Amino acid sequence: MNAIPGRIAPAPLLSVEGLTKWYGHVLGCRDVAFDLRPGEVLGIVGESGSGKTTLLNCISGKLTPTTGEVRFDTRRFGLTDIYGLSEPDRRRMQREEWGFVHQNPRDGLRMRVSGGANVAEPLMNLGARHYGKMRQSTIDWLDRVELDTRRIDDKPRNFSGGMQQRIQVARNLIHGPRLVFMDEPTGGLDVSVQARLLDLLRELVRDLGLAVIIVTHDMAVARLMADRLMVMKGGEVVETGLTDQVLDDPQHPYTQLLVSSVLQI
Repeated sequence: MNAIPGRIAPAPLLSVEGLTKWYGHVLGCRDVAFDLRPGEVLGIVGESGSGKTTLLNCISGKLTPTTGEVRFDTRRFGLTDIYGLSEPDRRRMQREEWGFVHQNPRDGLRMRVSGGANVAEPLMNLGARHYGKMRQSTIDWLDRVELDTRRIDDKPRNFSGGMQQRIQVARNLIHGPRLVFMDEPTGGLDVSVQARLLDLLRELVRDLGLAVIIVTHDMAVARLMADRLMVMKGGEVVETGLTDQVLDDPQHPYTQLLVSSVLQI
């Protein structure tokens, strides 16, 4: 989300300062800092081993950083360091205000229950108990992610990989999160399936005004989804900027290499 001249930018929804993660003597990420505002999509790009997934897991509360702060503007406590919250409060915040779309949909779905039950579960976790209303909301979201609503009671294993990913997307958006994390959301899918899923994700992000952090090694995905890019190499951020600026006029040699490798394909 770009600032409009003469208009004050909204306060950050998420603020990361000095985030560092060591695995013993091995660096995961070092001294990362950035702000994310409501409705903004930040892409984190880099090759395998660059530290982007470690960073995502630290920001999303899946992995405790060695040092640094991750402050989120929670509905209950305002802007607060998530690692300063009690474990129950942090889990509640993650459940109520965040979503996380995994690369492998099986990591984000319960495979033993129906697709519809997977989508409805976040509503139940927030206290919903009216079966009819939950089922209707689930039907609405299955339709929104372009799945056949007549298959609401089918198990996820009976859906293709692309369809499973759509179920996971619906599951992560049905409860109205303010921030969604996406870890290579189109990785492993056929090119044609990737294209339509990306179009769908972009439409949903825009329509819902979501703040998103998306990790990807695919520059085409980054260009389509992200307002701003953060390029990582060896656990450190080597370049940041607006997506078009970074991809069309990369300044760091590593970014230039990434961009040129795509152009040569």
